[in-house]
Amino acid sequence: MRGGPLEQSAPMSGNLKIETKGFSAFYGKTQALRNVNFSVPEKKITAMIGPSGCGKSTFLRSLNRMNDFIPGFRMEGSALLDGEEIYGAAVNPVLLRQRVGMVFQKPNPFQMSIFENVAYGLRIQGVKSSSLVSDIVEKSLRAAALWDEVKDRLKGSAFALSGGQQQRLCIARALAVEPEVILLDEPASALDPISTARIEELMQDLKDRYTIAIVTHNMQQAARVSDYTAFFLDGTLVEVGETTKIFTNPDDSRTEDYITGRFG
Repeated sequence: MRGGPLEQSAPMSGNLKIETKGFSAFYGKTQALRNVNFSVPEKKITAMIGPSGCGKSTFLRSLNRMNDFIPGFRMEGSALLDGEEIYGAAVNPVLLRQRVGMVFQKPNPFQMSIFENVAYGLRIQGVKSSSLVSDIVEKSLRAAALWDEVKDRLKGSAFALSGGQQQRLCIARALAVEPEVILLDEPASALDPISTARIEELMQDLKDRYTIAIVTHNMQQAARVSDYTAFFLDGTLVEVGETTKIFTNPDDSRTEDYITGRFG
């Protein structure tokens, strides 16, 4: 639950939620990230942009150890959540992923009802009270701007929902376990423009309560929704700053070249 420990409680470092220091990542002998020093501010939206294969999704997935499932993955350096090592030996990755939830590029509802999709994490946590589960499911669906569309068919299959609704259901599922951080890996890339707009509006609604980091190939989307933008290239973090500055007056010519379409 919110504020729960990984190893033990750790104080906030200023207003930064996540920090990496000299962070590098490898898949076997292939280096995917090189010496990334990066901060994710609390209760802001941070976007990560860059061409395909630049390392931005690897970096995002490193923040809740999803890459641990990939054979041959290893990391060097430091990744901190509230000042505490994410890759510490005593850290329980399951508890970490409750604090740092993730929504993937393609909606991935489970083969169960709408209700049970949202309740899944609660049941894994051992929540027994039916009334509490029902309350949290409704709260999460409301937070994901989906309740009014599904409240009369909660027992129906999640696969009967549209793609945009399925993605919001996945967001509701992540919210149900009360994360502190939400990682979004191109959450609207498979959606139509109307559903994309709903996801972007939802992100704005959620950022007052959650720290959000998003990987996107859509630079217009990054410009619309984020407070800060980071540009990755060839496994390195080239530049990060306030979104307005990155898109209007970047410090690095490579950032400007990418944003203006000269490459990528």
